[in-house]
Amino acid sequence: MLESVRQSQLRRAIIASTVGAAIEWYDFFLYSTVTGLVFAKLYFPNSDSLTGALQAFGVYAVGFIARPVGGIVFGHFGDRIGRKATLIATLLLMGLATFAVAFVPTYKQIGIWGAVALVFLRFVQGVGVGGEWAGGVLLALEWAGPKNRGAASAWPQFGSPAGLFLANLAVWGFSLASGDQFLVWGWRVPFMLSVLLIVVGLYIRLGVEETPVFAKLAAEHTLEKAPITTIFTKYPKKIFYIILLRMAESGPYYIFTAFIFNYGETHLGLRRDVLLGAVMAASLLSFVTIPLAGRLADRFGRRRIFVIGAVLTGALALPYFWLLETRVPALIFIAAALSLVPHDLMWGSMGAFVSENFPPRLRYSGTSVGMQLASAITGGPAPLIAAFLVAQYKSGYPVGIYISACAVLSLIGALLLTDHTHRDISSDDLIPPPAKENL
Repeated sequence: MLESVRQSQLRRAIIASTVGAAIEWYDFFLYSTVTGLVFAKLYFPNSDSLTGALQAFGVYAVGFIARPVGGIVFGHFGDRIGRKATLIATLLLMGLATFAVAFVPTYKQIGIWGAVALVFLRFVQGVGVGGEWAGGVLLALEWAGPKNRGAASAWPQFGSPAGLFLANLAVWGFSLASGDQFLVWGWRVPFMLSVLLIVVGLYIRLGVEETPVFAKLAAEHTLEKAPITTIFTKYPKKIFYIILLRMAESGPYYIFTAFIFNYGETHLGLRRDVLLGAVMAASLLSFVTIPLAGRLADRFGRRRIFVIGAVLTGALALPYFWLLETRVPALIFIAAALSLVPHDLMWGSMGAFVSENFPPRLRYSGTSVGMQLASAITGGPAPLIAAFLVAQYKSGYPVGIYISACAVLSLIGALLLTDHTHRDISSDDLIPPPAKENL
């Protein structure tokens, strides 16, 4: 293939992956943001503040339980029918489920069935995003060359803060527009907007070609018949290492971007607009730090950049809660920034770090299963654990200790997972680098 053609397709793949990921993360984070602000009040009104928060975050956690299901289902199809077709399916599934949330009646209207509907739609959302992540990363990574795979795969990761920013912006905007009617209709409008984003995402993704890696597998008739089964029989250790790897990245992230709203309003008495503004500002900073992390991962190696992020996450956990508890808006903005920059170093290097550990015919399945099992184990329970710790100890500092413990486990995972920076990943049998380079 001519280099000019490859570069053109790489640009298209990066745009398609990034925009599509931003839309799907908008859907996922919109639910996260509204959970702490709305759902406990409208769907669990007869519970006290702690019980209502735990119930609302329990519904929130369902999306994480569903993500391994999406990883398994769409991982199979991603390795069987292609990256592009699978990504179109996940976009439709996620977007339509999010749009439907806007029309769920409250507890006053239909009783507990409103919460049941939220659980179902959250599960569908989780299935969609569980299949999305690996495909978006692979669409970019498999069009890139060996020297820029880290940078290319970081751009779909950029979709996460973009989606986070758009979700918080939408909630903030309609919070101002609706005023005291926010709990009546204001919170529903951002969910309705999802249908417009689906149209944009489909238009962009339909215009990109399948990756040359998958096209070659299909042409040579070497596609794996049962990729999920093979992943669990041949690569169980790698799946376990990925779960450890994500402890500091996934769980703390959802404390910083979802639990903060319930904690800030209920425990600290902070205004909603201050919390939304702080998270939005931090997500804007991520627009720079995530792509930068991908470039640094190409320059210095995936593991080194990830380890720096994990160490900083553990070290800054307690200062983060100290800054929040000052209740000073400027310091709260600093706390939000300090929480996401270390995360971005891990997240921006992770796409290549994880996906390069699996051979081409199993890459979608292996990456999906590993990442989404880790999400269910580390991400979903984190706000629930945080809510419990704050209720028990009346402080955020125990949550900081929990985050620091997660960082230690991530460091272990990073040391165990193989770093394939600049190495050939086209072979069915990936050869580990020499031991001295692997440390």
